[in-house]
Amino acid sequence: MLEPTDIPQRRLPRFGFHGHTEKLNGRAAMLGFIALLAVEIKLGHGLLIW
Repeated sequence: MLEPTDIPQRRLPRFGFHGHTEKLNGRAAMLGFIALLAVEIKLGHGLLIW
């Protein structure tokens, strides 16, 4: 059996879903959620209730 001599190089797409951007988005969402919980605990009520 012949082995290939060239190894294909995978190029990252310029737009769409990427692993690193999805991780960054998830981390930002987690930080926002924790910040929201901290504000609600500090105020004693939810943010949507004035």
